[in-house]
Amino acid sequence: MCLSDSTSLMDRTVIKFSHCDKDIYCFSDYNVCWEPSVHAFTADCRESKSRLSRCPLCFQPLKFNLLEAPVSIPCPFTNGHNSPYAFNIGSMCGPLHISEYDDSELHIGITNSKGVVYNYTLTGVRRDECGWEQCVSLQLAPSGWSSLSDQWDAELEHFSSMALWAPQRFHEEREFGSRCYAFALTFINHMRTKAGKPCLTRDEFTGNYVLPRIKITSKYVRVYQEISHNGFYVPDKHRHEML
Repeated sequence: MCLSDSTSLMDRTVIKFSHCDKDIYCFSDYNVCWEPSVHAFTADCRESKSRLSRCPLCFQPLKFNLLEAPVSIPCPFTNGHNSPYAFNIGSMCGPLHISEYDDSELHIGITNSKGVVYNYTLTGVRRDECGWEQCVSLQLAPSGWSSLSDQWDAELEHFSSMALWAPQRFHEEREFGSRCYAFALTFINHMRTKAGKPCLTRDEFTGNYVLPRIKITSKYVRVYQEISHNGFYVPDKHRHEML
């Protein structure tokens, strides 16, 4: 499974600023810059300076003092190959579909120390050196696990070679649900056992680690889509849509 074939890549930076007593989100095409002569931030856009240099709500020129300066919103997606010892969540349809509001199938992988993503598919366990450039990564090996870092790669390779993960067994029922998720969580529990830690159920791992990140990602995706469609986005504060 190669996730890099998707076309819906999210390669634009989202920024937020306040105007008209509202928080407004847009892409960094505003090119926020500092003008020392007026001690203010102004918004400027390469394509349409006359339109984007003004507030999309009141159409007045945008100027901000230092405390009101637009801020960039951290993107929840990362290059999974730059995240060693991680649980990666990706989608064949692209990062825009990694959301609790989307019913597209997600795919799960585990990285070794070099960022190679091990993931269970119809063809068995793949070892992807590319294709996970925009995914959600959950770090699995905190500093307290340093004693296991040297063992991680060998354990992951041995685990992946077990008959349990043969191609012909892909459609078998698994303790942790979907096949790729079962592969990842079974390995995580294997390493937790070696570290003297209790195993996690699917509900525990999903609720404590996966869902919090997916909720943040879902809000970001919603904002990104709204900006893509309308040029800007003003969230409904009462619906907790803020980032």
